[in-house]
Amino acid sequence: MRTLSYCDAINEALRQEMERDANVFLAGEDIGVWGGCFYATHDLHAQFGAGRVVDTPITESAIVGLAIGSAATGLRPVVELMLVDFALVCFDQIANQAAKMHYMFGGKIRLPMVIRTACGGEGNAAAQHSQNLENLFTQFPGLIVLAPSTATDAKGLLISAIRDDNPVIFLEHGQIYGMESEVPDEAYAIPIGKARVAREGNDLSIVTYHRMYHESMEAAAILQEEGIDAEVIDLRSLYPLDIDAIIGSVEKTGKLIVAHDAIVNSGFGAEIAACVAERALYSLEAPIRRIGAPFTPIPFTPALEKIYLPNRNRIVEAAHELMK
Repeated sequence: MRTLSYCDAINEALRQEMERDANVFLAGEDIGVWGGCFYATHDLHAQFGAGRVVDTPITESAIVGLAIGSAATGLRPVVELMLVDFALVCFDQIANQAAKMHYMFGGKIRLPMVIRTACGGEGNAAAQHSQNLENLFTQFPGLIVLAPSTATDAKGLLISAIRDDNPVIFLEHGQIYGMESEVPDEAYAIPIGKARVAREGNDLSIVTYHRMYHESMEAAAILQEEGIDAEVIDLRSLYPLDIDAIIGSVEKTGKLIVAHDAIVNSGFGAEIAACVAERALYSLEAPIRRIGAPFTPIPFTPALEKIYLPNRNRIVEAAHELMK
């Protein structure tokens, strides 16, 4: 099977869904002629024209407002916020309009819309362009929140997101756009809300997503050489969350590490830890360990950013502590 980069898999999903359904259109800053800040929409403007690949002004509130209004009237918009940090500019539209309208209208309207946005550090983009804010979106009923880690999942989950009748926050980690994996040529949909057992193991469980999935797989390989058999669960979907997959793994291994790029304090890992404590406390043989960023803005300086970001070494250290 051929391989594609994470970025090109997203591009292919957009193209195939636009060819399939004339109601799908794209909108965002510089996504047209330029092809997007990360080049994820390259060549789509040339194929579908300015009427379906819309270059917008630099105003996130208008972009999300466009998505809400057009989705409510029967279209299927896929809009891009260049970086997740900029979602804070239009968070009222996301949290108080997109998330709630289906409920507040008694189910009489649906909002089949997708908000694509990039997140994550390791690019020396400093404190206002490097955040991981997934926990904010999972706080609001009505939003689906997806965080694919591989090109394979990025294509399949984006297709599912576009076809879904609910508003979807589609989080793309900026530092894995170039990573490749096997991607089928045809359009395919990966079910929303289903985690993936990326690596089976019996000694401890690592639950993760996005960039830290790749760090977790590297950590598991290091641990394997030491005789420690780690299981890696790639969540893919943060809401709905496949808690059954997490519980099943913890009941098997008795030990849990949760790894993400976001700040540990009130990060999404805390939700996972709480769910495990509620449902599988007596299966745990050691305290749950959370791996994430420290409670400080991400620094610009490359040397400090490297220290700030969680990595495979910290997962390995946590595993050693748990195995004691």
